[in-house]
Amino acid sequence: MPDKVKKTEKEWKATLTPEQYDVMRKCGTERPFTGKYNDFWENGVYVCAGCGTPLFLSDAKYEHGTGVPSFAAPVEEKSFEYRDDYSLLTKRIEVRCAVCGAHLGHIFDDGPAPTFLHYCVNSAALDFKPEAQAKAAGRETATAATETATFAAGCFWGVEHKLGKFPGVVSTVVGYTGGKSVNPTYEEVCTDRTGHAEAVQVTFDPKRVSYAELVRHFFGIHDPTQVDRQGPDHGTQYRSAIFFHGEAQRETARRIMDEVEKSGQYKKLLATALVPASAFYEAEEYHQKYYEKHGVVCY
Repeated sequence: MPDKVKKTEKEWKATLTPEQYDVMRKCGTERPFTGKYNDFWENGVYVCAGCGTPLFLSDAKYEHGTGVPSFAAPVEEKSFEYRDDYSLLTKRIEVRCAVCGAHLGHIFDDGPAPTFLHYCVNSAALDFKPEAQAKAAGRETATAATETATFAAGCFWGVEHKLGKFPGVVSTVVGYTGGKSVNPTYEEVCTDRTGHAEAVQVTFDPKRVSYAELVRHFFGIHDPTQVDRQGPDHGTQYRSAIFFHGEAQRETARRIMDEVEKSGQYKKLLATALVPASAFYEAEEYHQKYYEKHGVVCY
């Protein structure tokens, strides 16, 4: 993620239009059906109007009926910050740009499957880069060069360490996914009431390692027959799960799961869930690369 963009309010006023300043710096809301991107369906990338950070791909945009641009998934979860908002006397989750701190809108859980997310974003907070311009800026090549895989196999400290060492893995990040709570904390996930699993999101180079190889490695680093636990850790947050990104990953994972079950390696049936990838919330910094920081794993 780019370095933080910091400006004085005077500088922001000089940079933004009055409408943008009201929305992005004063948490204003544009009137429904008036924004330039409400009924707008060109292919490209929506970026933050304050700093240019890529926020949403056009294929994540959908018609929600609210009169405000709606998106089902972000380009990268780490591009956002979330805050509790009680300005309307009821709790909402505010969405901000993680780079420049701009108010973008709010996130709700009434979106379409598989994410069920609804990013309700003011047009004034967005700029749009057409597909050709996005390619020239390297947005497409950055995503095409690598692929993403998401796994849950118990305590994410050890799982990240074991996945991160595998040849072809470019990077890993631990977080929470598979539940309905927006931007949960570690403490909330530990209550076993958020529905989230401790998970690891892997960025890998498909020219060096295939998704099938990663799935086989995943089955080799934990006991996939244990239900809602792994080793000494108990709870649904420690479940075994593969969160597939697209139909190709689903088919590959299903094929390998069948192979593992038929191999006779385990006396029990696999407990591993195979479900669509949904919003992934990056865990707190002290959880990231835990083994490298402390030299220990869960089990």
